[in-house]
Amino acid sequence: MTEGPTVPADGADAENWRLFRGDGVVRENVVFPEAPPWRRFSPVRDEAPRAAPYLIGPAEADVVNAALTLRRPLLVTGHPGTGKSSLAHAVARELSLGKVLHWPVNSRSTLDDALYRYDAIGRLREANLGRNRRGERPDIGSYLRLGPLGTALLPRERPRVLLVDELDKGDVDLPNDLLTVFEEGEFEIPELSRLPEEQSRVNVLTGDPGERAPVTRGRVRCLEFPVVVITSNGERDFPPAFLRRCVRLDLPEPDEQRLRDIVTAHLGPDVSAEVDDLLRTFLGRRAPGELATDQLLNAVFLRKGGVDLDAEGLLDAVLHRLGGAV
Repeated sequence: MTEGPTVPADGADAENWRLFRGDGVVRENVVFPEAPPWRRFSPVRDEAPRAAPYLIGPAEADVVNAALTLRRPLLVTGHPGTGKSSLAHAVARELSLGKVLHWPVNSRSTLDDALYRYDAIGRLREANLGRNRRGERPDIGSYLRLGPLGTALLPRERPRVLLVDELDKGDVDLPNDLLTVFEEGEFEIPELSRLPEEQSRVNVLTGDPGERAPVTRGRVRCLEFPVVVITSNGERDFPPAFLRRCVRLDLPEPDEQRLRDIVTAHLGPDVSAEVDDLLRTFLGRRAPGELATDQLLNAVFLRKGGVDLDAEGLLDAVLHRLGGAV
């Protein structure tokens, strides 16, 4: 697979990038241009994503290293588009820690959901069917699946990376609910701890598809504390007890040189000549939190494909403000 779009870059054929014309004419066998590197997906869900460059300064990298050394959660704040969530994937990739376990937090998220889920209704239904057919009772482990946090706390020689995304969108009590689990590095599954002694060891499903892990007497306890990356958009404050247990990293807006490095890392050195005017426009429009770095990447990628960004409204559509009314 070649890098970059298949859209011809010369002016005469640049119209080919316009797949949709809005004229009501039906067109068959339309050839789509190749997607940007950061928007390509594998047909295999669990296949490792394409390695994307991630660049931060040495000062920020040292804060990450402090969290790794102290075995403390890393609380990452910053404006949209500064790379908060991508940092977790960068750490996992550089340290060869496997696939990131992802917990996207919303207003309905609870600690129990992140630890495990038990399908009691499904087990009861299968048990009734088994009795009717005189079959064996279903194994409880087949109806209990660890969530992203529960999977991260499984005992392993090397830690997993857990991304707790946008914790500030969760319930106000959620950070406090996490304190005990983060401090103790363990949790209990009551449905398993109540089982008789002969069933003290149960293989349960995990957050990794197709994987099972043994749980003894209903208790999951880590050997190495996972690499926990918590992102926040600063929509509300966290309690002091929670903040005390985190290492704080505030990602700054990248400066001009860092933006050039990011564009080059994603799209190659051959785009450097096409960046200057777009970079000036981007920096001229950027106020804190108003534009994200990936918007600049989008603009450069379109320019690289021969798209005329001076067309009416097109550049404004790509470099649109992130704050305020839409």
